Formats: sequence, C-alpha cells, structure tokens
Amino acid sequence: MKKATEFDAYRSSYAETVNGSIAFSGLKVDYFARAKAVRLLDLIAQQIGDPHEVSVLDVGCGVGTYHPLLRGYVRSISGADPSSECLAEARLANADVDYRDFDGGVIPFDDNSVDVSFAICVMHHVPPAQWPAFVREMARVTRPGGVVAIFEHNPFNPLTKRIVSRCPFDADATLLSKRTAERHLIDAGLARVAGSYILAVPAIDGFMRKVDDALSSLPFGAQYVSYGIAR
Repeated sequence: MKKATEFDAYRSSYAETVNGSIAFSGLKVDYFARAKAVRLLDLIAQQIGDPHEVSVLDVGCGVGTYHPLLRGYVRSISGADPSSECLAEARLANADVDYRDFDGGVIPFDDNSVDVSFAICVMHHVPPAQWPAFVREMARVTRPGGVVAIFEHNPFNPLTKRIVSRCPFDADATLLSKRTAERHLIDAGLARVAGSYILAVPAIDGFMRKVDDALSSLPFGAQYVSYGIAR
C-alpha cells in the first residue's frame, strides 16, 4: 500500500484536501461518504440480513470517515490502516471502534472474525502486484457467508479521472476497473461475485437514487462497488 508516512500528513486535513479536488462538483466529501455508507448497508441487508446484527471491518480506514455513518446501524465496527497518524485521528473521533495498525500485508484480524470486510477507495493505492494478496486477506478475515466489498473509482468516467488527477495523495494511484476487481474477488475464492456502478448521478435516496440504480449496469457511474460471498 501507499507508504503510511505519506498519509500521516493528512491526519487533520483529509476532508479539506478531497473537497479541494471535487470543488467543481458543488458537493463535499461528506455527501459522497454518506452515499457509499448507505449502499454498503443496503448490500449487507440484501446479502446477509439485518445490519444491526453484523460486524464490519474497514480495511484502509484512514481517519474513520465512514464510522460515524455506520454507528448505530451495525453491531460493531473495526478498522485497520498503515497510517498511525490517521488512526490516532480516527480514535479521537470514534472511541468505540477497534482500530489496529496494518502493515499493508497481513490484516491484523483472525480468520473468519468479521461478517463484512470492505475497502473504500483503497485498492488504487495498493501496487497492482499486491492486489491479489490484498483481496485474499479480506476474504481470510471474513466468515463463511459474509461479504467482501470493494468500492473503487471508475476509470472510465472522465470526471472521476479529473478528480483523481487533482488530489495530491492520489498522485501514484493506479485505477482498476470493475471487471478487474471482480476477477480478484473470484480468484480469492469468493462466491456469487457481482457488482454495480454507482453515482452516475449524485444520489443517496429518493427518486435520484432510483435513477442511479437504474443506470447501475452501465459504466457511467463515478465509482462502483464489487463484492463476493466468503466460503
């Protein structure tokens, strides 16, 4: 993964930095975080059942952006990240979350220890040669019947590519396609691998969410989510 020290510098300025990259959209990072958190909860409900009964692990959690959005909707939240500074910031904001230092190789959780593992816009910071091992680790820590989910930027969306090019900590990013993410999920031994494009229109719920869902099979979305079921 990207060197921890490179993200350490963004401990207190992560949101501000991303907001600068997406300013032309008229929206802020909090909006897009909420949109993905809602979709993660929907995915859990569809594939497992009541999210309130589910433990989740955020791999590459950074400053814990998604954890206030998941609190109260899932049974427990854990996070792992290589940046000690980002984890320190996350702990200040989310005292109830189990945060652990992650060396970028072995995820510091036992086999079959969580119901859901997810990585949101993390894999593009992982060197492509390490993508297979990264996904296998997510599968290892996820119990049979649980969900492994990858949210990533859609490299076919020109606005997404513009955002990535403007973001300082994405300077070394290697974007991966939805097909590539799903191939790695399959190779990691996951079952029922599938996915959808998201955020073709900025939507969290209501009518616009229905529009976005209707476009989910087309590569228009700014991002995508791919997932598989652990065996």
